[in-house]
Amino acid sequence: MSSKESNDSVGRERAHADVRGGIGVFFSGGALSFVLVAAIALFGLLFMRGAQSFWPRPLHEWTMDNGQVFLVEEFETKSDGSIRARIANREFQPGRLDFVAEQPELIKSRTQPENAVRIERIENGPFHGYLVEEEAEQDGVAGMLVKRPNGEELFLPEEAVLRVQYPNQLSFFGRLGTWIANFGRFVIEKPREANTEGGVLSPLVGTALMVFLMTLMVMPFGVLAAVYLNEYARDTWFTRVARVAVNNLAGVPSIVYGVFGLGFLIYGLGDTIDHVLFGVGEGDASIFGNPGLLWASVTMALLTVPVVVVATEEGLRAVPREQRDGALALGATRWEMLWRVILPGAKPGILTGAILAISRAAGEVAPLMLTGVVGFEPDLPISTEAPFIHLQERFMHLGFHIYAVGFQSPNVEAAEPLVYATASLLLVLVISLNLVAIRWRTKVRRSLQGR
Repeated sequence: MSSKESNDSVGRERAHADVRGGIGVFFSGGALSFVLVAAIALFGLLFMRGAQSFWPRPLHEWTMDNGQVFLVEEFETKSDGSIRARIANREFQPGRLDFVAEQPELIKSRTQPENAVRIERIENGPFHGYLVEEEAEQDGVAGMLVKRPNGEELFLPEEAVLRVQYPNQLSFFGRLGTWIANFGRFVIEKPREANTEGGVLSPLVGTALMVFLMTLMVMPFGVLAAVYLNEYARDTWFTRVARVAVNNLAGVPSIVYGVFGLGFLIYGLGDTIDHVLFGVGEGDASIFGNPGLLWASVTMALLTVPVVVVATEEGLRAVPREQRDGALALGATRWEMLWRVILPGAKPGILTGAILAISRAAGEVAPLMLTGVVGFEPDLPISTEAPFIHLQERFMHLGFHIYAVGFQSPNVEAAEPLVYATASLLLVLVISLNLVAIRWRTKVRRSLQGR
């Protein structure tokens, strides 16, 4: 074969390889683009719907063909052309539902009265109507006199009213300020009206406490277990079985951990603690023998410990052998080498385990349903009195709160904006925790590299 033919053959092979490489680049880049677009679409939908729930909408007065008059917040136009709106005044509506969907041709007139008022109340949701007298009194009780859209006058006691707004009088910046205030109240207020009104302070604090306690439990045990397996344990059948067990535990369904927590931790260990330490006998009220914050945190620690062990072991293996030998050659003991060389070098891996554990614990719901989470408990598991954190108390969780509001609420339509708002807040919380941990991990890596 001539050199020319040989060169042509090599050129064809290279061209063929380039084509195959180009196809691989195309599909891998396409897959990455698809994942990014899907993530952006998901986050965008949640954040947009969540933000809309705090925006003050104008009030429209509908006069229907049958003579009924409603004062509504218009939400959207559905695919069949009907307008979905919130009429509020829940206690006066059939079935206590405050949402309607009406065809435009059934609406005789639509106006935006400037004096229309939206009154947020402790019970029965918001009130839409008109303010007749701001400072009124009835039977010695202070309050305000209001008028429903149909002209009926009502008296609202002062203690039943939270705030009064005139949405149709707000400018753009007024609406923006109201939006910020509504979001702030959503974060700092406790839920009410069976989770259909109010804020998410209780589930937010419960989630933060549970994640904090879980992290305090899982990180020391996970790191110590990884250090023993990687640095001290010999390669025997026991260590091989232990590694296989850890890897398999990472794939166990979370509800199994919940059943274990309920059966062993609560009914077993909790009842024993009550009997030995507190003298609780049969028929007495249990203290730690019931689901609560402590057992939920322990269950989540058991759930996430395999993740921490695996990530820490990877970090320990990443420490170069030369650094270990150099420390021993300089006269360091094995403990000094571990404490001053290996663990600092494995910090990125340890932080990776913490990131994965926190992310999973913050969003997990199934085991918590059996070990301490409830759908509605506005009282916080913390107080200003000792012991400050009440580990035996049940608590609310953002993940379960989304499920309870979206699927167990007596008025699902009224709670729909809260579902998106709570999901957005949970997502922001998890992303923020991850960003902080990733930033810390990056800083540690740069310091280890001398940059």
